[in-house]
Amino acid sequence: MKTLIVIQRSKATKDLENTKVDATEILPPSGRLNDKMQEDTIMKIKKFEFNMFPVNSYVLSDDSGEAVVIDPGCFYPEEKQMLKDYLSDNGLTLKHVLCTHLHLDHIFGNPFLFQEYGLRPEGGQQDEFWLDQASAMARSFGFLYEEKQPALGRYICEGDIITFGNIRLKALHVPGHSPGSYVFHCEEAACLFAGDVLFYGSIGRADLKGGNFDELCEGIRTQLFTLPEATRVYPGHGPSTSIGYEKKNNPFFR
Repeated sequence: MKTLIVIQRSKATKDLENTKVDATEILPPSGRLNDKMQEDTIMKIKKFEFNMFPVNSYVLSDDSGEAVVIDPGCFYPEEKQMLKDYLSDNGLTLKHVLCTHLHLDHIFGNPFLFQEYGLRPEGGQQDEFWLDQASAMARSFGFLYEEKQPALGRYICEGDIITFGNIRLKALHVPGHSPGSYVFHCEEAACLFAGDVLFYGSIGRADLKGGNFDELCEGIRTQLFTLPEATRVYPGHGPSTSIGYEKKNNPFFR
């Protein structure tokens, strides 16, 4: 039997009545099933577009009812309620709050999830300094943000395995956009969650504090472009892509 990925996309706005929900896709991965993943496992991926930047925030779950949130970018009250309602309406138990990196646009929702579910975010120690600079980063983009960010509950390291239900995610350290950028790879479902490392037709910016363009490109070549070409890439901004497409077409690697 095949593992299926169910992708639901929704865009949160300040007016929930104008929220759009696009058609659901069911994509069979081309990767080979791992013995540790049940053959009838279905991983559901719910994609939200949150905040003014906007950021792709993902909720992953399976039939066990356990779930993780990757990059909770919910900023407006309506967005926070939307995320809470999705978890509640689907009977999901949140097990992890995973941060691909700790730039402000990807962590707006961390205080809310800590307050609601008692879960501290998990991310790279190399990015921890950004938590204390959240307000300053907001001012640099022209708005005020004074909410206190919770401390990390776990430092994610290269090769760590994060489990929930029957799903396993492997953490890959790919610095350059930020020193603590991590990609979460699910080999069994042939997909990865790239944060701001790799985009459709582009890569993350490297001009913020701790960024390094050469390091970013090298990490993509050695950590991501060595994965099967059919691997689906779910980035922190914009549409999804694949490893094969980016190897052939991304202008930064021609």
